[in-house]
Amino acid sequence: MTGTVGAANISWRFIRVWNRNVLVYRKIWLVNFFVPLLEPLLYLAAFGVGLSALIGKVSYNGDELPYIVFIAPALLAITIMYNSFFENTFASFVRMYYQKTFDAMMATPLSLEDIITGEIVWGATKSVIAAAIMLMVISFFGLAHYPHALLILPLSFLGGLAFGAAGMVCTGIVPSIDMFNLPIFLFITPMFLFGGTFFPSSALPGWAQKLSYGLPLTHLVDLCRAFCLGRMTATLIWSILYLVIFVVLLFPLALVVMRRRLIN
Repeated sequence: MTGTVGAANISWRFIRVWNRNVLVYRKIWLVNFFVPLLEPLLYLAAFGVGLSALIGKVSYNGDELPYIVFIAPALLAITIMYNSFFENTFASFVRMYYQKTFDAMMATPLSLEDIITGEIVWGATKSVIAAAIMLMVISFFGLAHYPHALLILPLSFLGGLAFGAAGMVCTGIVPSIDMFNLPIFLFITPMFLFGGTFFPSSALPGWAQKLSYGLPLTHLVDLCRAFCLGRMTATLIWSILYLVIFVVLLFPLALVVMRRRLIN
C-alpha cells in the first residue's frame, strides 16, 4: 500500500477488483439475468398496462404520451439506480465487513483507491448489464426509438458511477448493515417517488419541482425518456453535466470516507 491519498493513487490495477467481481457474477449469472428480465415485465404489467387503462395519456413537454410510453424509460432509470446503489452498499459492505475481501485485497499491491474504484466501476457495469436486458424487454413492446435508445447504454454507465459512488459513501459511514435503511429512506425512496418517474415533475408545486431537479434520478429519468422517445434537445446537456459533476464530487468523497473507515 502506498501512502498517497485520493484519485492520484488509482492505477489500472483496479481492473483486477472488477474482474474478481465479474468471476463471482458469472457463477450466479442465471439469477442475475432473470431478475432484470422479469422485473420490467412486472412493472409494465402493473403500471404500464394496469394504470394506463385508468390514466390514459400523460402531458409531457407539450406532448400527449400513452402512460406506458411515459413510464417505461423511468423504469430503465430506476433499474440503473438500484443496481449500482445496492451493489455498492449491501454487496460492498458484505465483502468489506463479513467476508473480509477488502482486507485480503489490501494485502496485495492494490491500493485502497484501486479497490474502491474497482467496486464502483463494477457497480456501474451491473447497471449497464441490467439496463441492456431491460432495454431489450421494452424494445420488444415497441417502447424504445432506435438508434437513439442505444445511448442509454453509455448513459447507464454514467448513472451507475453516480449512484455507485453515492452508495460507496454510505458504505463508508454507516456503522452496520441494518443502517442502510436510513439512506434508502432519505435518499433513494424520495427520488423513486418524486424524480419524474410515475408522473411529470411539472405536476409538483414550484418549490417541489426545484427540489426534484436537485436529485440525480430526475436527470437520469429525463435522459432515458429523451433517448427512448428519440427527442434530443439542447437542454439534455444540462442533465448530462449534472450527472458528471455528481460523479466528480461523490467519487473522491467515497475514496476519503472508505480510507477513513478501513485505514485511519
